[in-house]
Formats: sequence, C-alpha cells, structure tokens
Amino acid sequence: MSHRFDYDLGIIGGGAAGLTAASGAARLGAKTLLIEKEEKLGGDCLHYGCVPSKALIHSAKALHTIKDSQRYGLPRVDPGPVDYARIRQRIIDVISVIQKHDSEERFCRLGAEVRFGRARFVDEHSIQLESRKLSAAKWLIATGSSPAVPPIPGLNRTSYITNKELFYLDRLPESMIVLGGGPIAVEMAQAMNRLGVKVSVIQRSPQILTREDRDMADQLLQILQAEGVDFYLGASAAGVRDHGRQKEILFKQANGDEKRVTAETILVALGRTPNTEGLDLENAGVKFGPRGIQVDARLRTSQKHIFAAGDITGDYQFTHTAGYESGIVLANAIFRLPRKADYTIMPWCTYTDPELASVGLNEKRAALAGIDHTVWTEEFSGNDRSLTMGNTNGKIKMILNNREKVIGVQILGPSAGELINEWVAALSGKIKLTTLASAVHPYPTLGEISKRVAGSYLAPKIFSKKIQKGLKFFFSLKGRSCS
Repeated sequence: MSHRFDYDLGIIGGGAAGLTAASGAARLGAKTLLIEKEEKLGGDCLHYGCVPSKALIHSAKALHTIKDSQRYGLPRVDPGPVDYARIRQRIIDVISVIQKHDSEERFCRLGAEVRFGRARFVDEHSIQLESRKLSAAKWLIATGSSPAVPPIPGLNRTSYITNKELFYLDRLPESMIVLGGGPIAVEMAQAMNRLGVKVSVIQRSPQILTREDRDMADQLLQILQAEGVDFYLGASAAGVRDHGRQKEILFKQANGDEKRVTAETILVALGRTPNTEGLDLENAGVKFGPRGIQVDARLRTSQKHIFAAGDITGDYQFTHTAGYESGIVLANAIFRLPRKADYTIMPWCTYTDPELASVGLNEKRAALAGIDHTVWTEEFSGNDRSLTMGNTNGKIKMILNNREKVIGVQILGPSAGELINEWVAALSGKIKLTTLASAVHPYPTLGEISKRVAGSYLAPKIFSKKIQKGLKFFFSLKGRSCS
C-alpha cells in the first residue's frame, strides 16, 4: 500500500459488511480505519433488524404455544395480558450480549482503529470526519440502508413507526396496520398478532413475499389468515389521515373499490432505501442511483480503489450476504486477487412460523431465465417428526434443470432456515442426489424430508420395470408375491 495515505483501508459503516471487513483486514496486517456514524457498532441488523426481530418472534411464538396448549394434550392456560416492556427489556438484553462482540475495544485488540462521526468524501482518497481529514489507499463504503417511506398523501403528516421504533415501544398498541408484504412486514404482522394486536396488512402486489413462488407464499398467507391477520392484497394506498388515537388509511382494491382501515399504529415496512445521503460521493467520483451504489462483479465502484458492500449496493439485502461480500472485497483490496461475487447459491429465510427458506433458483426465477425444469415436492404432513410436533404445515420443493441437476430448493415448514443449510452445503459442494438420498439421517427428524425428496426423484429410476426385468433375468427373481 502507498505510504502517502494515513491508512491502507478505510471503511465507512459499522454494520455487518463493515465489521467483517475491518476484522479481516486488521488481522491480515492492513492499517485499518472503521468509521460509524451512530454511537455504537452493529448497524441495523443488531439494533433494529435481525436480532431484535428474532427475539420478538420467539417471544410471540412462546405465547402462541402456551395459548395452544390443549392441542398438545395439556390443560388450557390463560397467560393473561402481555407486558411489552418486559419483552422490550429481553430484546435489549440480547442485543447487549452481542454488542460486546461488536465493541470498539475488541476491534482495537484486532488492530483496527474505530472512530465515530459522519464521514463525507473530500476527494477520491480522503474523507472529512468532523474536523479531521483522513486518507486511505482504498475505501469500502458499507453504510447500509434505511426504511423506505412511500409518498402516500398524508403520511408525512401522520405519526407512524418503522422497524427503528417497533422493538422499543413502551406498550403494545391495540391495533396495527402494516404497509407492505415483504419479509419484515409478514414477520412482524404475525408476531404482533400473536401478542394480541389486531393486525391488518396492506400490500400493493397480489401476493405476499413477491420474490417467492406463488404456491409457497399463498400457503403461508393462508396460515397467517387462519391465525387472525387480515390481508388486503393488490391494494394501492391513496391517503392517510391522523385522527389522534386512530390512524386511517384509504386504499383502492384490485377491483377498483375503495376501502378504509383504521388502527392505533401504522408500521411502514415497504422496503429499504440506500444510505448515500451526506457521503458526498460526487467528490470521490463514485456513481450511484436510487437503488444504491453501482458496483461491478468484484464490488468495485466507478473508482476501482473504492468498494461497496452490503445493503448500499441495493441487491441482496441480507446480513449474511454483507458478510460474504466483505470477503470478496478483502480478496480484491488486500490480496489483490480478482475474485468476483457469485450469488448463485445465496440462501435466505423469512422467519414466520412456519419459516420459508430458499436457496438457488425457484420456479419463478427459473422461468424468467428460460430454464427448462422439473419440480419435486414432499409435504411435512408425511414427516414423522413433524407429526409428533403437531406442525405439519408446508412442504419442500426441489427444482431440477433438464440435466437433472438441482438448481434450487424452497422449504416452507418448521425450522426451514436450519433445514436449508443441508442444501446450501449440497449445492456448494456439488453433492449428487444419490449421495444425499443414501446418507443416513437420524430418525425421527425434520431433516429426513430432504432425504425423502431426493429419494422421490431417484425411486422411479431404481424401481423401474427395466431394473426388475434385469434382476429377474440374472438372479431368477420370482416377482410379486401379492397381487
């Protein structure tokens, strides 16, 4: 690295991408600077996203199980009203434990300097941080994203919340309207409903979770509706009014009819917008647009020594993707190897109950890519462990191309986020279906459904008439003993 600069690598953003890159670069011996605008490291995932949402979801699931005790042969239980302040404290406690891992002191021990404040580019190698000008040979922009707020008439004059406020409320509202039908929207709609909030979801698309296959999304929709969540799909919000204790949303349904829904609280969960404001990217010659900073396959911006990773690029907005992309950046920036990002086997999961997890291509994306494919499914109603748990909703769906190679798997069912990991390993390691089908799985486990769907594809080949005739010819097998 050049001695003309203060640092070898400067990183703006202390979320998942920035933390991973800072840790790796420092341990590799690069003089590293990490800048975070908030008071603590961790980013949205730790403070407003993945961690608090999963803690809330688990509390809601526990309450739902208690209320459903008779289904498991247990006495009926009345848990009483929910004290949200206690749930909020539990969320804060979980965050504080993880925060220790993401502390300034830990990164200092690794060799990375951490500074807090708002950074803006002065030129292509330098930033202004408060009163100081700092330079680096290479930069990584990892400033993440924020909740997108739609230009619905009246919304700017109405009090509403996003994921930034949801986990830190003083109390539960009696009712809530969720704007949006993506992962955050449906996860929080179910969790709030289970905690006793009357929830209505307004979604522009005719299906929830639009990146998922319709059959999987619709099955999850039916489960959430059965629990009591109201959905208005294909609905276009036309206006919002604040009546004090109650907020009102006027929207048009797919058939053109107008409808009004009122609730105490509005949760805006209509996607994310990249955090580019205030960075003065123009001064560095970095090109960006409404979807974020433009990068090539090596995650380089229009300035080859400036990289971008995580939500700021506007593509796969997952914490694990940000971590993966940081590795790509380190390969290029520190090792100077021309490594490219490959999202072919990028998994994700929506943490509803049941969960919906995916890796590779689904039917929708395979069709868009013009790939001939076949679909193989197994229902959780046929899985013995699922039966013992009393949770038989959902299925596994395996997508094969015309060369009979697995190109994607979707799982809607209990612990789908854990079950998909077997397929991530299988696809990453190019493991054959015969290997997966012949591998011994513990009985009874949910994971047997993966072995079973692989077996369902192989069974017609193994137990074919041709194989039967061959065995009869060579070994004089007598055939069926029962007709």
